[in-house]
Amino acid sequence: MTLREMVENSKQIVFFGGAGVSTESGIPDFRSEDGLYRQKYDVSPETMLSSDYFYSHTEDFYRFYRDKMLPLGAEPNAAHKKLAEWEREGKLLAVVTQNIDGLHQKAGSKRVYELHGSVHRNTCLSCGRKFSAEYIARGKGVPRCECGGLIKPDVVLYGELLDDETVNGALRAIRRADMLIVAGTSLTVYPAAGFVDHFRGKYLVLINRDATPLDSRCDLVIHEKVGEVLGNL
Repeated sequence: MTLREMVENSKQIVFFGGAGVSTESGIPDFRSEDGLYRQKYDVSPETMLSSDYFYSHTEDFYRFYRDKMLPLGAEPNAAHKKLAEWEREGKLLAVVTQNIDGLHQKAGSKRVYELHGSVHRNTCLSCGRKFSAEYIARGKGVPRCECGGLIKPDVVLYGELLDDETVNGALRAIRRADMLIVAGTSLTVYPAAGFVDHFRGKYLVLINRDATPLDSRCDLVIHEKVGEVLGNL
């Protein structure tokens, strides 16, 4: 059965996506050959994106964060747009994403569970005031609130736990789905990679440029770019 036939036969699709969903929008992924984690820094990106590093080397954290994690000019690609279209048609139950770029919402998706947070939400740790990604991008050094408090991005750093409400919502959607499309993820980051185990529906589909540990369990595996595959439906 083809992907088109599976989509036509499904009424409650959930899309579970990772960094590979946004590479066609010009946002680099992490673990591929030219990904962020293969680039050379004095300190590894994993360390710089950790909670410990944020609090102990805040200025260095923000230098890296502004340089590599705030591609605010990026636009949704064909994958983001197709998913928003399916949601409007009532076929897509939810998007579950490991990405923090907000491109699903920019494309028009409403039910998006952002497992690792979003660069578009930033909070003063003292008074709770909210700030935009543009505010962070425009600034220099360590961003501070008018109250003097440190501003932190609402992204899940290494060493931090996922948000319980977001996780529970994502798992509820996956359990209800009759079709789960897993795309653009190497499925190596836990606990998010384990979410697939909660799927009980009819069609499990994987779309990813490289092979993953999930390939052998899927009803359909497509080793191509996510945007090209969904855009051609």
